Amino acid sequence: MATAFVCVAATAFVWQGAFFSNTTALADTTPQLIADVGDQIKGAADKVTEGSKKIIRGTEDKVKETAKENAAKVDRADKDGGMAERKAKRDKNRIQKRASEDAARTEKAAEKSMGAVKDTVDNIKDAFSK
Repeated sequence: MATAFVCVAATAFVWQGAFFSNTTALADTTPQLIADVGDQIKGAADKVTEGSKKIIRGTEDKVKETAKENAAKVDRADKDGGMAERKAKRDKNRIQKRASEDAARTEKAAEKSMGAVKDTVDNIKDAFSK
C-alpha cells in the first residue's frame, strides 16, 4: 500500500514538473499574442473608418444631387423666376450646406469611435506587457 502511494506521489510530482517547469516561456508568448491581435484590431478599425468615410461622403453627394435635381425641377416648372423658384434655390443651398456639415460631424464621430477602439487596444497591450 505504501509502495503504491509513493508511486502515485512520484508520478504526480514528475507530471506536474513536466508541465510547469518552463513557465517563463508560457508567460512570454502572451504579450506577443496580444500585440498581434491588437495590431489586427487596429487594422480592422482603420478599414472600418475608411469604409465609413466613403459611405458618409457618398450619402452627402446623393443628398446634394437630389437637392440640385429638385431645384432644377422647380426651375423648369416656374419659367418666369417667381417666388417658388427662388425658394427652391435657397432650399437647395441650405440642404447642400447642411449635408456637408452633417457629413463632417458624422465623419468626426466615426474617427473618434475608432480612435477609442485603438486607445483601448493600446491600453490592453500596455497592461499585458508590464
